[in-house]
Amino acid sequence: MRKIFFILIAGTLMAGCALNLVTGRNQLSLVKESDLQLMATQQYNTFLTENKVLNSGNNRDAATVDRVGARIANAITKYYDKEGKETVLQGYKWEFNTVESKDINAWCMPGGKVVVYTGLLPVTQNDAALAVVMGHEIAHAVAKHGNERMSQAMVQQMGGMALEVALAQKPQETRDLFLATYGIGSQVGAILPWSRQQETEADQYGLIFSAMAGYDPREAMPFWQRMANAGGGSPPEFLSTHPSDETRLRKLEKFIPEAMKYYKPKK
Repeated sequence: MRKIFFILIAGTLMAGCALNLVTGRNQLSLVKESDLQLMATQQYNTFLTENKVLNSGNNRDAATVDRVGARIANAITKYYDKEGKETVLQGYKWEFNTVESKDINAWCMPGGKVVVYTGLLPVTQNDAALAVVMGHEIAHAVAKHGNERMSQAMVQQMGGMALEVALAQKPQETRDLFLATYGIGSQVGAILPWSRQQETEADQYGLIFSAMAGYDPREAMPFWQRMANAGGGSPPEFLSTHPSDETRLRKLEKFIPEAMKYYKPKK
């Protein structure tokens, strides 16, 4: 019986692999992106009602997040349209919100639902470093890393059942899994870390996205060094899912020349 179960799971995994148009690699994708985007909109709106959101009309920090986010979104939309890969951002309705919190954190849900915590801004210190972070988080979403990780978790924890079925039969467990998958709120349990491959891809494409928007990708080096030093004896929550170490900095140095090819400073 167990053997049959593993054969079925293996078949599900093989059938669920799809080519990613951003990274060019095959990845597990058992969940419809449209379903994830719908769930993201619902959870995003809930999150915003439960936290203090700053108004970009009268708050400088929120205005900065909006400005940087909009430039990245516009740049990558134009790029993928030009490349004939409009489906990469299909269904995206960008939103950028700044939440008042001491947490050093930021995240992006499917469909372009972005949150930046004010605790991150003293570490970024400038627009270019903020663009590096936002580009990194947006890259996770655009490269469908959350879909990949949610699919893996659905197989491991729910036997590979469809998202709609999981929501109907285990609604709270499924919502908690979704929030943990995207690194939102430690109150739902252990936040799932991104894999090394996903982190490397987010670093690489995040630098490119920020460069496309006219932000100097070389700001990544001092930013991640500041991030590694932030928080004193305990690392920021951001680093529980985004490890910062010498290996990452070495990889970033290798990625920067590629990103610089896309960099045209905004006047």
